[in-house]
Amino acid sequence: MKNIEINTVDCCSSPGLLSVEQATQKILAQARPVEQTESVNILNALNRVLAEDLTSTINVPGYDNSAMDGYAVSSEDCLTSGAQLPVSQRIPAGQVGTSLEPGTAARIFTGAPVPEGADAVVMQEMCEADNSSSSGNHSSVTINTVVKAGANVRRAGEDIAIGNTVLNAGKRLRPQELGLLASVGLAEFKVKRKLKVATFFTGDEIITPGQPLAAGQIYNSNRYTLTGLLQVMDCEIVDLGIVPDTLEATLDVLQRAAASADLVITSGGVSVGEEDYVRIALQQLGELSMWRIAMKPGKPVAFGKVDNALFMGLPGNPVSVFVTFLLFARALILKMQGAEQFTAQRVSVIADFDWPAVKRQEYLRVKLVVQDNQTVAQLYPQQGSGVLSSASWADGLVEVSPNKAVAKGSPVSYLPFQGLL
Repeated sequence: MKNIEINTVDCCSSPGLLSVEQATQKILAQARPVEQTESVNILNALNRVLAEDLTSTINVPGYDNSAMDGYAVSSEDCLTSGAQLPVSQRIPAGQVGTSLEPGTAARIFTGAPVPEGADAVVMQEMCEADNSSSSGNHSSVTINTVVKAGANVRRAGEDIAIGNTVLNAGKRLRPQELGLLASVGLAEFKVKRKLKVATFFTGDEIITPGQPLAAGQIYNSNRYTLTGLLQVMDCEIVDLGIVPDTLEATLDVLQRAAASADLVITSGGVSVGEEDYVRIALQQLGELSMWRIAMKPGKPVAFGKVDNALFMGLPGNPVSVFVTFLLFARALILKMQGAEQFTAQRVSVIADFDWPAVKRQEYLRVKLVVQDNQTVAQLYPQQGSGVLSSASWADGLVEVSPNKAVAKGSPVSYLPFQGLL
């Protein structure tokens, strides 16, 4: 791509910065899963975290059944291709047939119970039925294949057996887990209560969308990015809005936030400017255990505690908010929710760009595209921390280690948004 913005000047490489790995370990070491649980109906359980192991009281399938439309037979009657068998019965799904008479076949449909006496199902494409009667039934069928016992039969308990653990505590429930629980008849179960997350946003220059912009003002995009991310994480959000840039106002809102939530997440006010009061308020009301990380975008990430609430102060730049949430806040929230898996998975892809080595770990917004039958990571032209369109355009981040350049055609570490959002 053309006109790619590359900034080779690292103005924030001062000593004492934590690596991304060190920061992650420090943050997660403070996370404690919520203890309270509640019972929920399966229809309201999406993205909730199981608080108990769940076992099955039934077999799934509950009986031997046909994997396709065809004919149920005894394999002993079909040892050679071309066996012709009278059709003794018709078994649609939801009905139970009678025992199969030796030397006969049963017309059967997907999901229907395989009758006693049959040990295989032959797909209808391998069969040749005689002309149907007026009722739609066949009097005989020719089996044009050699049949093996067990063919196309789903055995009782093949998926889940009685007494098996279906899911363990700590599992975050996706749509496929809800279907699995429904398949064993579980309609209600215990989950961890929702994590309460309080948010507020600092900056006299930010206003709510829908209002006219005055000179020097910008719309508060971070509020909606962060709120959307927290909604994806299924958190209970306490939105305390925009806070004036004064220490008094910041102290007040931080106290209220900590009293109302398990976790407080803010945007802005954690750098070194004279108007950055969030970090100062945190130090006065609680403890600041981490401040700066050797990464780009997103160096100023504050982490600490106020009373019983953990605190995470994200940077003010829009892309920095998005990236640091995915890297740090997401893992913290998942662990506090009690999830068994909270680390993001990387995969290796091929870079379709060159990038110079810098001292901090970088996170570049990329999109996977297919070129010459190969999937490669394409770089967004502008990588500035204020270019939020890069995050919307991209489908993931390329993670570039400190002091390592990227050459076009080389493998890079890729963190896909799919599975994170």
